[in-house]
Amino acid sequence: MASRGGGYSLVLLGVFCYVNEYVISFVDSRMIGTMIIAVLIFCFFNFRKRAKCFAGDVGSVSIAFIILFLLGKLILATGDFSWLILLAVYGADTILTIVHRIMLHENIGLPHRKHLYQLMANELGVSHIGVAALYMVVQLAVAVFYLLYPGYMVFAVVCMVLLVFYIWFMKKYYHLHG
Repeated sequence: MASRGGGYSLVLLGVFCYVNEYVISFVDSRMIGTMIIAVLIFCFFNFRKRAKCFAGDVGSVSIAFIILFLLGKLILATGDFSWLILLAVYGADTILTIVHRIMLHENIGLPHRKHLYQLMANELGVSHIGVAALYMVVQLAVAVFYLLYPGYMVFAVVCMVLLVFYIWFMKKYYHLHG
């Protein structure tokens, strides 16, 4: 889990904490608090130019399962699938990158460097910390917007905006990918 994943997880855990406290209680708040502390410690060592701690695939998959567990509990407690919006930023990048690779007739099971965040860091020279901060800010903005205007319409609008942005970005910068 790079600084991007740690920061993104921190945003989601913060949103879960807020929702659990002020919207609907769906899980013991100590679980979220414990995870926030763990991710904060990880970010302290990782969210820098030269990271001192790496979680790798095991860390990424572990935090993903925790986030999916919390999201599942929230969906079960509310009966509302539009909470999936909390996965919108990474979800859009992941799904659209897979679609793009299929269109290029690539084996999606093989490693690649075609995600939007990879193009930003590798081809455009945006620092990894800058990319992580951008993903954090965008996901936080999406979450706040959803909390202010919950529902499937906001979910659809956000997904469309992310889709349009992804396509625009790839059309503009994908040629830099070597």
